[in-house]
Amino acid sequence: MAGGDGAINEVANGMIGSEVPLGVLSAGTANVLATELRLAGPLAAVAAQVEHWVPRRIAVGRLDAAGNPPRYFLLMAGVGLDAHAVLQVDPQLKRFQGKLAYWLAAFGELGRTLEEFEVLVEDQRFRSSFALASRVRNYGATLELTPQAGLMRDDFALALFEGSNPFRYLEYFAGAVLNRLDRTAGVTLLHARSVAFEPLSEDPVYIQVDGEPAGVLPARIELAPGALTLLCPPEFG
Repeated sequence: MAGGDGAINEVANGMIGSEVPLGVLSAGTANVLATELRLAGPLAAVAAQVEHWVPRRIAVGRLDAAGNPPRYFLLMAGVGLDAHAVLQVDPQLKRFQGKLAYWLAAFGELGRTLEEFEVLVEDQRFRSSFALASRVRNYGATLELTPQAGLMRDDFALALFEGSNPFRYLEYFAGAVLNRLDRTAGVTLLHARSVAFEPLSEDPVYIQVDGEPAGVLPARIELAPGALTLLCPPEFG
Protein backbone atom coordinates (compact mmCIF):
# COMPACT_ATOMS: atom_id res chain seq x y z
CA MET A 1 0.00 0.00 0.00
CA ALA A 2 1.03 3.63 -0.49
CA GLY A 3 0.44 5.87 2.49
CA GLY A 4 1.83 7.46 5.61
CA ASP A 5 2.50 5.76 8.93
CA GLY A 6 -1.04 6.34 10.23
CA ALA A 7 -2.65 4.76 7.17
CA ILE A 8 -0.23 1.82 7.31
CA ASN A 9 -1.11 1.34 10.98
CA GLU A 10 -4.82 1.10 10.14
CA VAL A 11 -4.18 -1.50 7.45
CA ALA A 12 -1.77 -3.48 9.62
CA ASN A 13 -4.31 -3.68 12.46
CA GLY A 14 -6.63 -5.52 10.09
CA MET A 15 -3.85 -7.94 9.05
CA ILE A 16 -2.53 -9.07 12.44
CA GLY A 17 -2.36 -12.86 12.51
CA SER A 18 -2.90 -13.11 8.76
CA GLU A 19 -0.45 -14.80 6.39
CA VAL A 20 -1.04 -12.09 3.77
CA PRO A 21 2.17 -10.03 3.34
CA LEU A 22 2.16 -6.26 3.74
CA GLY A 23 4.22 -4.16 1.33
CA VAL A 24 4.55 -0.40 1.72
CA LEU A 25 5.45 2.52 -0.51
CA SER A 26 6.46 5.88 0.89
CA ALA A 27 3.65 8.44 0.87
CA GLY A 28 1.70 10.58 3.34
CA THR A 29 2.98 13.15 5.83
CA ALA A 30 5.74 10.88 7.11
CA ASN A 31 6.74 7.30 6.45
CA VAL A 32 9.08 6.07 9.16
CA LEU A 33 8.62 2.48 8.02
CA ALA A 34 9.83 3.27 4.50
CA THR A 35 12.81 5.11 5.98
CA GLU A 36 13.61 2.11 8.18
CA LEU A 37 13.42 -0.24 5.20
CA ARG A 38 15.59 2.22 3.21
CA LEU A 39 13.04 2.58 0.44
CA ALA A 40 14.47 5.69 -1.15
CA GLY A 41 13.67 7.16 -4.55
CA PRO A 42 10.62 8.08 -6.65
CA LEU A 43 7.44 6.15 -5.90
CA ALA A 44 7.33 4.48 -9.32
CA ALA A 45 10.95 3.33 -9.05
CA VAL A 46 10.39 1.83 -5.61
CA ALA A 47 7.18 0.15 -6.77
CA ALA A 48 9.11 -1.53 -9.59
CA GLN A 49 11.25 -3.31 -6.98
CA VAL A 50 8.35 -4.90 -5.08
CA GLU A 51 8.52 -8.19 -7.00
CA HIS A 52 12.03 -8.73 -5.61
CA TRP A 53 11.12 -8.11 -1.96
CA VAL A 54 11.03 -11.05 0.45
CA PRO A 55 8.45 -11.81 3.17
CA ARG A 56 9.70 -11.57 6.76
CA ARG A 57 7.59 -12.49 9.76
CA ILE A 58 7.98 -9.75 12.36
CA ALA A 59 6.82 -8.90 15.86
CA VAL A 60 4.64 -5.87 16.48
CA GLY A 61 3.63 -3.94 19.58
CA ARG A 62 0.27 -4.28 21.28
CA LEU A 63 -1.14 -1.37 23.29
CA ASP A 64 -3.80 -1.84 25.96
CA ALA A 65 -4.89 1.60 27.13
CA ALA A 66 -7.59 2.61 29.58
CA GLY A 67 -11.08 2.37 28.07
CA ASN A 68 -9.90 1.44 24.56
CA PRO A 69 -9.76 -1.86 22.66
CA PRO A 70 -6.27 -3.30 22.04
CA ARG A 71 -4.33 -1.59 19.26
CA TYR A 72 -1.28 -2.88 17.42
CA PHE A 73 1.61 -0.84 16.06
CA LEU A 74 4.54 -1.56 13.76
CA LEU A 75 6.81 1.33 14.69
CA MET A 76 6.50 3.01 18.06
CA ALA A 77 4.36 4.10 20.94
CA GLY A 78 5.00 7.45 22.59
CA VAL A 79 3.68 8.49 26.01
CA GLY A 80 3.56 12.02 27.37
CA LEU A 81 5.20 14.93 25.57
CA ASP A 82 5.11 13.72 21.96
CA ALA A 83 1.58 12.31 22.25
CA HIS A 84 0.35 15.65 23.61
CA ALA A 85 2.06 17.37 20.67
CA VAL A 86 0.35 14.99 18.22
CA LEU A 87 -3.01 16.08 19.64
CA GLN A 88 -2.12 19.73 19.00
CA VAL A 89 -1.35 19.26 15.30
CA ASP A 90 -3.77 21.20 13.13
CA PRO A 91 -5.03 18.91 10.31
CA GLN A 92 -4.92 21.80 7.84
CA LEU A 93 -1.32 22.67 8.77
CA LYS A 94 -0.42 18.98 8.58
CA ARG A 95 -1.83 18.86 5.06
CA PHE A 96 0.23 21.81 3.83
CA GLN A 97 3.31 21.72 6.07
CA GLY A 98 3.81 17.98 6.41
CA LYS A 99 6.29 16.95 9.13
CA LEU A 100 6.92 20.61 9.99
CA ALA A 101 3.44 20.72 11.58
CA TYR A 102 4.56 18.08 14.13
CA TRP A 103 7.76 19.94 14.97
CA LEU A 104 5.88 23.22 15.44
CA ALA A 105 3.47 21.46 17.80
CA ALA A 106 6.38 19.93 19.70
CA PHE A 107 8.15 23.27 20.16
CA GLY A 108 4.82 24.70 21.30
CA GLU A 109 5.13 22.40 24.34
CA LEU A 110 7.97 24.58 25.67
CA GLY A 111 5.42 26.94 27.17
CA ARG A 112 3.90 24.56 29.71
CA THR A 113 4.82 22.26 32.59
CA LEU A 114 4.91 18.66 31.40
CA GLU A 115 2.91 15.87 33.03
CA GLU A 116 5.02 13.14 34.61
CA PHE A 117 4.15 9.46 34.94
CA GLU A 118 5.70 6.20 36.06
CA VAL A 119 7.22 3.64 33.72
CA LEU A 120 7.42 0.06 35.00
CA VAL A 121 9.98 -2.22 33.34
CA GLU A 122 10.21 -5.61 35.07
CA ASP A 123 11.15 -4.73 38.69
CA GLN A 124 12.32 -1.19 37.87
CA ARG A 125 10.36 2.07 38.12
CA PHE A 126 11.23 5.27 36.30
CA ARG A 127 9.67 8.74 36.41
CA SER A 128 9.30 10.30 32.98
CA SER A 129 7.57 13.02 30.97
CA PHE A 130 8.22 11.36 27.61
CA ALA A 131 8.66 7.64 27.03
CA LEU A 132 9.22 6.02 23.67
CA ALA A 133 8.85 2.27 23.07
CA SER A 134 10.14 1.70 19.56
CA ARG A 135 10.71 -1.06 17.03
CA VAL A 136 12.63 1.26 14.68
CA ARG A 137 15.75 3.39 14.93
CA ASN A 138 14.44 6.62 13.45
CA TYR A 139 11.90 8.93 15.01
CA GLY A 140 9.71 10.96 12.70
CA ALA A 141 12.03 9.94 9.84
CA THR A 142 14.36 12.67 11.18
CA LEU A 143 16.18 11.71 14.38
CA GLU A 144 17.51 8.49 15.88
CA LEU A 145 16.24 8.26 19.46
CA THR A 146 16.52 4.46 19.71
CA PRO A 147 19.52 3.47 17.56
CA GLN A 148 19.53 -0.09 18.96
CA ALA A 149 15.94 -0.82 17.85
CA GLY A 150 15.11 -3.14 14.96
CA LEU A 151 12.11 -4.69 13.25
CA MET A 152 13.83 -8.08 13.36
CA ARG A 153 14.51 -7.87 17.10
CA ASP A 154 12.31 -9.54 19.69
CA ASP A 155 11.93 -6.53 21.99
CA PHE A 156 11.31 -2.80 22.22
CA ALA A 157 14.03 -0.21 22.50
CA LEU A 158 12.98 2.22 25.22
CA ALA A 159 14.00 5.85 25.55
CA LEU A 160 12.84 7.51 28.79
CA PHE A 161 13.20 11.25 29.35
CA GLU A 162 12.99 12.83 32.81
CA GLY A 163 11.65 16.16 33.97
CA SER A 164 8.56 18.35 33.96
CA ASN A 165 10.58 21.39 32.79
CA PRO A 166 10.16 21.45 28.99
CA PHE A 167 13.41 23.36 28.47
CA ARG A 168 15.33 20.21 29.41
CA TYR A 169 14.24 18.90 26.03
CA LEU A 170 16.49 21.39 24.28
CA GLU A 171 19.42 19.47 25.78
CA TYR A 172 17.79 16.14 24.88
CA PHE A 173 17.27 17.35 21.31
CA ALA A 174 20.93 18.34 21.06
CA GLY A 175 21.92 14.92 22.40
CA ALA A 176 19.85 13.22 19.71
CA VAL A 177 21.25 15.40 16.93
CA LEU A 178 24.82 14.71 18.09
CA ASN A 179 24.12 11.00 18.64
CA ARG A 180 24.92 11.35 22.35
CA LEU A 181 21.64 10.42 24.02
CA ASP A 182 23.33 7.55 25.86
CA ARG A 183 25.58 10.13 27.54
CA THR A 184 22.89 12.75 28.21
CA ALA A 185 21.80 13.26 31.82
CA GLY A 186 18.11 12.54 32.35
CA VAL A 187 17.85 9.98 29.52
CA THR A 188 17.56 6.23 30.11
CA LEU A 189 17.94 3.77 27.22
CA LEU A 190 17.08 0.09 27.67
CA HIS A 191 15.27 -2.88 26.12
CA ALA A 192 12.14 -4.74 27.20
CA ARG A 193 9.38 -7.00 25.89
CA SER A 194 6.66 -5.38 27.99
CA VAL A 195 6.22 -2.00 29.69
CA ALA A 196 3.51 -0.54 31.92
CA PHE A 197 2.71 3.15 32.38
CA GLU A 198 0.83 4.69 35.31
CA PRO A 199 -0.30 8.31 35.79
CA LEU A 200 0.90 10.22 38.86
CA SER A 201 -2.02 12.66 39.02
CA GLU A 202 -5.53 13.15 37.68
CA ASP A 203 -4.20 15.12 34.70
CA PRO A 204 -4.52 13.02 31.52
CA VAL A 205 -1.32 11.64 30.03
CA TYR A 206 -1.75 10.87 26.35
CA ILE A 207 -0.45 8.06 24.14
CA GLN A 208 0.30 7.96 20.42
CA VAL A 209 1.10 4.97 18.23
CA ASP A 210 2.67 5.35 14.79
CA GLY A 211 1.94 9.08 14.91
CA GLU A 212 -1.77 8.84 15.75
CA PRO A 213 -3.58 9.51 19.09
CA ALA A 214 -4.26 6.25 20.94
CA GLY A 215 -5.76 7.07 24.35
CA VAL A 216 -4.61 7.93 27.86
CA LEU A 217 -2.88 6.24 30.80
CA PRO A 218 -2.90 3.81 32.51
CA ALA A 219 -1.64 1.55 29.75
CA ARG A 220 0.49 -1.47 29.00
CA ILE A 221 2.57 -2.30 25.93
CA GLU A 222 3.58 -5.85 25.08
CA LEU A 223 5.37 -7.52 22.20
CA ALA A 224 3.26 -9.70 19.88
CA PRO A 225 5.82 -12.08 18.30
CA GLY A 226 5.47 -13.18 14.68
CA ALA A 227 2.24 -11.24 14.24
CA LEU A 228 2.67 -9.85 10.72
CA THR A 229 4.38 -10.67 7.43
CA LEU A 230 6.22 -7.65 6.01
CA LEU A 231 7.70 -7.46 2.52
CA CYS A 232 11.29 -6.24 2.79
CA PRO A 233 14.12 -5.53 0.34
CA PRO A 234 16.37 -8.63 0.27
CA GLU A 235 19.31 -6.69 1.75
CA PHE A 236 17.28 -5.60 4.82
CA GLY A 237 17.73 -7.52 8.05
